[in-house]
Amino acid sequence: MNNKDYFKDIYKDFFGVESLDTKSEEINKSSQDAMTTLFDKINKLYVKDESKELLKKIIEYMRKYKEGIETNYIPFNITVEINNKETKEEILYILEQASTFFNYIKNNTKKNISLINYEKDIEFSKYGFINIQNIKGLNNIDLNDQNNFYNNLEDYLSKEDKTIITILGTKEELTTFFLGREQIKNKYFDFNIIGINPDIQDIYDSVLEKIELEDNKKVELLDYITKTYKLDNDYVEYRNDLIKYISFNKELPVIEEKKSLDEIFKDLNELVGLEKVKKVLYDLVDVINLKEKASDIKINDINLHMVFLGNPGTGKTTIARIISSILYNLGYIKENKLIEVSTKDLVGQYVGQTAPKTMSVIEKSLNGVLFIDEAYTLAVKGDNSYNAEAIATLIQAMENYRDKLVVIFAGYTKEMQEFLDSNSGIVSRIGYTLEFEDYTTEELIEIFKGFATKNGFMVTEDAIKYLEEVINENRNGKNFGNARFVRNIYEKTIIKHATNVKDKKQSKILKTITKDDISIENLNFS
Repeated sequence: MNNKDYFKDIYKDFFGVESLDTKSEEINKSSQDAMTTLFDKINKLYVKDESKELLKKIIEYMRKYKEGIETNYIPFNITVEINNKETKEEILYILEQASTFFNYIKNNTKKNISLINYEKDIEFSKYGFINIQNIKGLNNIDLNDQNNFYNNLEDYLSKEDKTIITILGTKEELTTFFLGREQIKNKYFDFNIIGINPDIQDIYDSVLEKIELEDNKKVELLDYITKTYKLDNDYVEYRNDLIKYISFNKELPVIEEKKSLDEIFKDLNELVGLEKVKKVLYDLVDVINLKEKASDIKINDINLHMVFLGNPGTGKTTIARIISSILYNLGYIKENKLIEVSTKDLVGQYVGQTAPKTMSVIEKSLNGVLFIDEAYTLAVKGDNSYNAEAIATLIQAMENYRDKLVVIFAGYTKEMQEFLDSNSGIVSRIGYTLEFEDYTTEELIEIFKGFATKNGFMVTEDAIKYLEEVINENRNGKNFGNARFVRNIYEKTIIKHATNVKDKKQSKILKTITKDDISIENLNFS
């Protein structure tokens, strides 16, 4: 039986130590005072109720062990799943005080191990209380040092040397920390403290404790917090930033207004072409709105992971940004952000680097959209275990964080199709496939004219005719870049136009692009 099961069994009829029930035994005055103080602190923690109960049980067990009522020593190795410094420090204080007061550790020497400023060859045996924090830093140290750290930690844990070890981080950070080392977690870390964030009223009260506001400003403050505070924010950072802003500016921050769907779709409809893609997005919004409005009908959770198929310059990245804006303004994701990466951002150079590297990108993308360009380069060929590891980590994240993450795989149609055909794990998690067709010559001319008009230029008919010839001559080339090709021509054209009119003063000439201005010199058509 592992420590957690043993601990659960002996306390399955736990009497509720908040009241310090003494029917079964007498508790001496000093122990009673210590437990009362620590339990009061536990009651104020922003952690789950079961985590509060667990902390109280741990402290009660320490007392009973000291008094000989319990004879089995339980190593309290604890993961603390918290996203703010304030609660972390309070939990550590409670555990340190209890373990010291009840002599539950071999000595009172404390060690904080920060994996950002990693120390090699840490002597775990010297300390009675070890706190491992800033665990994201492990991804940035040498692979050999990573392995040495894990090996030293596991070796020491196996000795059960009357030391309390805590590992602090967010849920995502802890998942990454134990990725590939699950045996350490499952064998030694039996206890988990899970944090929660305060509600809006708690944040409001804590801000008003630090600053004075007139009554009308208090109403505005509550309205601001209601609209901007998210329960998965680091509430300490949110609260402190808000207090600093109000203290310095003597006013509340301005709320970033969300766009209406009409405004978002205006941006979409102004794009040239992409008619099939536009229809899919309209249909998607209709389904999301129906699900939100008709709560009494059954619609399965919407799978928004996507595949974009198309050649370069067909608008894939632009549409990804618009999708991010649509989902944010519909409340489907919490941040209007698009994280753009390629294979090199996901795959490591050495064994053991890929999963943490991929997980780091995923964590950065949570509550938003992750856009993986040229995703077909992730295809596993031969014995390429690194790519396989990246894909496995992505698949797991797509499943685990469906309500917090949208993943878009993008790339050339042929290569992407081959990639998907070889990877059923990704295909089964894709909800939408969008095909981006090559622009017609007419559409590419409209794009060029759009660039010009937006910047105050006019384009002559002879310039348009010449541009049409240039496009038709190059559009069947291997590396033809569609809208990217046209943008390159436009940028070169403006430079040549500036040279051509350098001695002119008439406004109309300065604003008119002619055939002589169209430049295709030194163009990169890829």
